[in-house]
Formats: sequence, structure tokens, C-alpha cells
Amino acid sequence: MAILKFRVYLEEDDAVYRDIAIKHTQHFLDLHLAILKAYEFDNKHQATFYRSNDAWQRGREISLAVYEKPYVVAPLLMAETTIGSEIKDPNQKFIYVYDFDKNWVFLVALIQVSKEENTKLNYPAITRIEGIGPQQYGTKSLLGEKFADIEEKYDLTETGDGFGEESDGENSSDDNLEENAEDAEGQGLDDF
Repeated sequence: MAILKFRVYLEEDDAVYRDIAIKHTQHFLDLHLAILKAYEFDNKHQATFYRSNDAWQRGREISLAVYEKPYVVAPLLMAETTIGSEIKDPNQKFIYVYDFDKNWVFLVALIQVSKEENTKLNYPAITRIEGIGPQQYGTKSLLGEKFADIEEKYDLTETGDGFGEESDGENSSDDNLEENAEDAEGQGLDDF
């Protein structure tokens, strides 16, 4: 059984990608769900794959469902189409579009074909994560909600110089300066 490894790039930033290993007998629906999981997106929107070439031109469509839009040729359905049936080239490429309103576009490139199945993996498997993925519904702090809790608990939003008015109960800083000056005079260091 062939194991296909795809690199799924974010269209705007090729430094952000996920590698996904999948069996050639699995369906595009499995790849669709693996991409959503890899990028931490929900599964609430329309999606489609396009078979592509080296110039990233959109070819035959492999869709989650038949949508109300004009098609040149009726789309194949993800649930019925195996990955292996659409591999026409050892460097096969696909374009994956998710959420037609937000228009998330991912470039999917076949980077490796292996005959060896890893028995420790449950396919499809995310084998590599590179870069910080986009937030599906806008921006979110990299520190997440935990930082917001800390900020609220300690009220980190107030600005201040970070120094209090109280002393530590010992000599104040003015007293310490006078003592240090007297020590220096006593040791003959004032000649410098």
C-alpha cells in the first residue's frame, strides 16, 4: 500500500505548512479533515480541491458537495474519490479552498511516496508542523486566553514605573549614599 505525503502550504506564506501522510486508498474527505485538524479550523464551511499543475492553475474540481455555482464539468465528490485515483504525476499538486466567504486557499503538493506503512501512525497523520498557522476567525494573541487571565488577575494593564514609595525597613537610599561616601573618605579613596 502506498503512503503519500503532502505538504500543505498557506497560500500567502510558504513558511507556514503542515505535512500530512495519507494512504493512497483513502478519500479526499479524509485529506480535507486532516488539513482542517492540522490548521485547527472547524468543519462548518464549504470546501473544494482542484487538481493543479506546476503553475498552480485550477483544474478538475473535487468538492465536498455540489454547490450552487456554475461548473465547467461536474465536480467529483470528496467522499467518493480516492487520493490515488487523482495522482497523475509524481509531483502532483492540488489547490484546497475552504470557507468560500473567507476564501482560505492552501497549496497541496505531493512531496513523498512510500511503500512502507508506519504501524505506529493512524492515517491520515500530521507528520510535521512548521510556522504558526492563521486564526480562522480573526486574530488571537499568541499567548492565548491564559495571558488574559493573568493580566486580569494582576491588573497588568495599569501603567506605572514599577517602584513603590515604601522602603524595605532598613536605611533609605539617601542614608545609604551618605554611608558609602563616608566609607570612601575613611579609606582615602577621595583622592581619585
